[in-house]
Amino acid sequence: MYSEQLLEHFQNPQNAGVLPEPALSVRVENPACGDTLRLTARVEGGVVVAAMFQVRGCTASIACGSALTEWLIGRRVGELSRLKGAEIAAAVEGLVGGLANESKHAAVLMADGVAGLVRATGGR
Repeated sequence: MYSEQLLEHFQNPQNAGVLPEPALSVRVENPACGDTLRLTARVEGGVVVAAMFQVRGCTASIACGSALTEWLIGRRVGELSRLKGAEIAAAVEGLVGGLANESKHAAVLMADGVAGLVRATGGR
């Protein structure tokens, strides 16, 4: 049911936890299933230099949180602000080797987290 990449991110999540202040922090929830994402990031010079996550949710959401932080680090906030939610979801889904239809909500949750992060930075 799950790809090897997804299981690897689930069993050995990268960047799990919370960055201390002055890191930015956003929390998003999927109202349909109840999964929640807390995404913290440190932005310096308009670039995400560190990112961590906490997820309360399913296997796919935990794996996507891990993949999302790896994907975010080194990206410019301006670049993130130009991406559509579907593009972010597709990138995260690709990093975990694809998602079954019933798990696609996990990638959407990650895209919502990035949108919140962009808002928290003012898009800069």
